[in-house]
Amino acid sequence: MTERPPYVLGSDEAEVARLDAQAAMLAPATRQLLAAGGIEPGMRVLDLGTGLGHVAFDIAELVGQRGAIVGIDQSTRLLDIAEQRRLAAGLENITFAEADVRTFRDAAPFDAVVGRLILLHLPDAGEVLAHHLSAVRPGGLLLAIDFDGGSMRAEPPVQLVTTIHDWLEQAFQLARANPMIGARLAVLLRRAGAVDVTSFGIQSYLGPDDPKGPLWAAGIVGSLAPRMIGAGIAAEADLDLDTLQQQVAQALAANDAVFLPPTLVGAWGRRPSRP
Repeated sequence: MTERPPYVLGSDEAEVARLDAQAAMLAPATRQLLAAGGIEPGMRVLDLGTGLGHVAFDIAELVGQRGAIVGIDQSTRLLDIAEQRRLAAGLENITFAEADVRTFRDAAPFDAVVGRLILLHLPDAGEVLAHHLSAVRPGGLLLAIDFDGGSMRAEPPVQLVTTIHDWLEQAFQLARANPMIGARLAVLLRRAGAVDVTSFGIQSYLGPDDPKGPLWAAGIVGSLAPRMIGAGIAAEADLDLDTLQQQVAQALAANDAVFLPPTLVGAWGRRPSRP
């Protein structure tokens, strides 16, 4: 595998708040995709790039007390917060560990490996999927959930939203990340060796008065702002981070426009039962 690329979104207080808001926006679709993909009671599941543990907690509801979850991430700070939340929730069947999702291997096989919004950050995403497909038991499940950023827009079109889409695409690509990877998850799973692959996406439609759209857009721009400014993608004055969320909300309201965040795509397949 290639050298691990840096995670460009950070883990400071503002990023924790952004991740929490994003997770709240994605929670209904995530739960539908986990259930559709086959996460069931009693499973032992590995959660890749667990971060603050949002997906691990959702999986815990599906696998129940007979199941178990191991959540791994490279950020000590995010894992510390996740552990505090686990203790507060009284969940005994989740374990968090600092590890590289590209090389982690447990002593025992998993029934399922899940990763949400992690593959977009990995230039070697196909190799990572192949690595973890070999870590599930024969017939076990590999389930990837990620963004297809190509669907992000406003309807009718709003120039500020179009501009933000272009900023984000350039900033992620500069960081060797692929914000469109959701569209190719099924292809990557098949190439990794998975069989019985299924994929579909869930698109949210946020009305002109829904605050989640402006909050998400301004938050992700804020996280990527240093890279955007440093690369000349946008000037600090263009971003105007102090008022960007308000600007987006006002532009959507003025055009009576619906905001469409990136489609959340799920793809899943199984390790062949026989070689």
